[in-house]
Amino acid sequence: MTQVSSALLYFAFILYLVATFVFAGTIRDKRTDKGNGMLGKVAITITIIGFLTQIGYFITRWIASQHAPVSNLFEFTTFFGMMLVFAFIIIYFIYRLNLLGLFTLPVALLIIAYASMFPREISPLIPSLKSHWLYIHVTTAATGEAILAVSFAAGLIYLIRQIDQTQRSKRTTWLEVVMYAVFSTLGFVIISSLFSAFHYSAAFQFPVEGQEITVEYQLPAITGPNDGELQTEGVMQPWFEAPGWMHGENAARKFNTLIWSVLTGAVLYLLARLMLRKRIAAAIQPLLKRANPDLVDEISYRAVAIGFPVFTLGALIFAMIWAQQAWDRFWGWDPKEVWALITWFFYAAFLHLRLSRGWHGEKSAWLAVGGFAIIMFNLVAVNLIIAGLHSYA
Repeated sequence: MTQVSSALLYFAFILYLVATFVFAGTIRDKRTDKGNGMLGKVAITITIIGFLTQIGYFITRWIASQHAPVSNLFEFTTFFGMMLVFAFIIIYFIYRLNLLGLFTLPVALLIIAYASMFPREISPLIPSLKSHWLYIHVTTAATGEAILAVSFAAGLIYLIRQIDQTQRSKRTTWLEVVMYAVFSTLGFVIISSLFSAFHYSAAFQFPVEGQEITVEYQLPAITGPNDGELQTEGVMQPWFEAPGWMHGENAARKFNTLIWSVLTGAVLYLLARLMLRKRIAAAIQPLLKRANPDLVDEISYRAVAIGFPVFTLGALIFAMIWAQQAWDRFWGWDPKEVWALITWFFYAAFLHLRLSRGWHGEKSAWLAVGGFAIIMFNLVAVNLIIAGLHSYA
């Protein structure tokens, strides 16, 4: 059953990739804004088939594990990607904008590819996760974040479409920072896959709370554990040790992965700039001439209006109820809890500024992009670096 589940996830990934290319083919279609061209219909059909295939992955993995497959980073992130595709499908049938698929599906692909870098083994639930709130809290929070991610895709379309790329400014610089962040995520997938194919492994031994711990690195150690000793011969020595404040036996290894992602992303970004001989956003802009900025702005806002209450239920209300049952307190300032609250305040400010201060258009788009950056920081940096009560994930 596990092999069937993995095959279905892989097939869904391929279908999303094919759908992305078909959506790209709609750029030259004069009927793109109406979404009634043949290519658009083919693209959304392939997307729906891919989504149904990923549901098959979710069900078969649930059967194999005997619990909802959202208990670790691999399962949560694949579910997040699946819900992002689902949110896109719903919004697509409301607005019929093919360009949204061209920007949303690559985000889903990167998220699913990112998930594949984590251990996929099925293991029994630890005691703190044996609760029906696992299903309620995690799935609702992931669904809310997925809907908010659609707002990011629409906001990014708006910014690339509207910002003047003929001269360098703070706006073009920040837009390139966003593009570089996308390349960094892609860099993580590529570098992890490369060293995984060569079965790279390096063991470090180091003290944690008076005990000697051994941790396996799957990437060459740019940074090693604090007071750690390399046990594997013939591999790269670490350039420096991780800061002492990074607690947790896997903190240094995860920090090393983050460094590799940033460096690989920089290489990919620079190569793209050399090939295009212009900023990434400037190269994309001519392809978005047919996009209706008012429609894209509306989609970005509606996604937040729908996703915010769902996120509020899952990431705050349901989370606090479960925390009371598991840890006898509603709130404990755990890093994951803090960043969920920061995310909530940010999108609450988004809606306030949009509805009360008239922040439409470019200001609203920047907020949509910034909000998704917070979500990804929570997913990547908080999970990979900062230890807390949620570190079991």
